[in-house]
Amino acid sequence: MTPEQRFAKLGLTLPPSPDPLGVYKLLLIDDNHAYVSGHGTLQEDGTWIVGKVGVDMNADEAKLAAQQVGLAILATLKKYLGSLDRVDRVIKVLGMVNCVPDFTRHPYVINGCSELFAKVWGDDKGVGVRSAVGLSSLPEGIPVEIEALFKLN
Repeated sequence: MTPEQRFAKLGLTLPPSPDPLGVYKLLLIDDNHAYVSGHGTLQEDGTWIVGKVGVDMNADEAKLAAQQVGLAILATLKKYLGSLDRVDRVIKVLGMVNCVPDFTRHPYVINGCSELFAKVWGDDKGVGVRSAVGLSSLPEGIPVEIEALFKLN
């Protein structure tokens, strides 16, 4: 199956690709790599999931928010590349979690995005290297921000 076919089989819906919230590009292609700027929790209706993990939401809710960020990244890939099939593999994911100081389950939260990518590109090509960190705040109060690097076909 192709990545597009795998995504269609999941029955998930992409939100609109976000607009930059500052002076940067959402996606930059350099040779055979696509660098995707940090994306947030944009939903289908154009609103954002907001809240701090450990106060406004638990780890499971934050994991779903991270999946939503993954969907926003997929929307940007489709907008700029035309198809998820142009992506050969996930190279790197950096996940940032807006959380209370004693929250330590950052990797679990970012799995929401990583598991989505593994379903789209397969367990080998959909899983790259990754970092997951906790921060005291993120733009507009979103609970998760993720940036990624992809190798193109």
